[in-house]
Amino acid sequence: MDFSFTPEQDAIRAAIAKICEQFDDQYWLEKDRDGGFPHDLHQALARDGWLGICIPEQYGGAGLGITEAAIMMQTISQSGAGLTGASAVHMNIFGLNPVVQFGSEEQKQRMLPPLVQGREKACFAVTEPNTGLNTTELKTKAERHGDHYLLSGAKVWISTAQVAEKMLILARTTPLEQVKKHTDGLSLFYTDLDRRHVRVQEIEKMGRKAVDSNELFIDGLKVPTADRIGEEGKGFHYILHGMNAERILIASEAVGLGRVALQRATDYAKERIVFGRPIGKNQGIQHPLAACWMELEAASLMVFHAASLYDRGEPCGAQANAAKYLAGEAGFNACQTAVMTHGGFGYAKEYHVERYLREVLIPRIAPVSPQLVLCYIAEKVLGLPKSY
Repeated sequence: MDFSFTPEQDAIRAAIAKICEQFDDQYWLEKDRDGGFPHDLHQALARDGWLGICIPEQYGGAGLGITEAAIMMQTISQSGAGLTGASAVHMNIFGLNPVVQFGSEEQKQRMLPPLVQGREKACFAVTEPNTGLNTTELKTKAERHGDHYLLSGAKVWISTAQVAEKMLILARTTPLEQVKKHTDGLSLFYTDLDRRHVRVQEIEKMGRKAVDSNELFIDGLKVPTADRIGEEGKGFHYILHGMNAERILIASEAVGLGRVALQRATDYAKERIVFGRPIGKNQGIQHPLAACWMELEAASLMVFHAASLYDRGEPCGAQANAAKYLAGEAGFNACQTAVMTHGGFGYAKEYHVERYLREVLIPRIAPVSPQLVLCYIAEKVLGLPKSY
């Protein structure tokens, strides 16, 4: 059993960190204040080929695993870019895995290279206003008309829809009352985000101002059958394939954000003099910071344990969910402790830790709540009866 990274993986971390050095704390402070998608980070990563880290080489990607992707996303977040920087490229990293796994050769050739090259951006449209995580109950309809479908409905919490040209969207092609199982009858499409038929309304939110979140109102969007991924009615099964990877990536980002918050707090504790001594000399400051370090390290181990299982093709549902839960909690504790270590200055934007605290709530909430992770572990690992 070896817990160390390979030289190649260390080189990935160093290369990503070097790119992120171009975008300092002031850059992210301005993005947090003024908004505006971080196109320059997105393009810098595209120029060096990192947007296709998990895409097969024949389509312009690097053909690497979720372990390498997690290293990349953790490094972006830990650079100080936080969830803003990570979210700017998150969809590129694994969002089109259903196309890689279930798309036709024509679709892969057409859909993947523009994303890898940074010429197109995509959003992931699954969640709906009245269904939340109960995906099988979604209401967006896709009605077949010969060589195309007409889509109508609403989606919510769709990141980057303000700047995206494409969207991966799940819609019901067979009414719920006509299917044997609720997981059937849903189809997956990767298609143009045609703003003549899709109204994109931004949601004002607590943090991550530079990476927009939106509600989509879809009215008669024409989607060619050539844009349907895989078989009609099997879309839910296709998106399930990427859910463990998504949990691993968001967990890696939470650890990265927790680590940069912890580093800032530690540096401040060494420099801040009160009553003639650095506050870091007080155990009341030391102990919470030390506890945060241990929590983050434990969460990171679970992240990469889950990633290694995923890359070997082994079951990893429990580990991926546990990684998301542990990293979300550890990241939150580290960011909250960083604010408290700074005292009143922790509330000031110029010290950055208040931004980290606002952003770290994202991986705590999404893509699945801590409570549902606990339900999953109770049922699938411990064998307890389903509670919902």
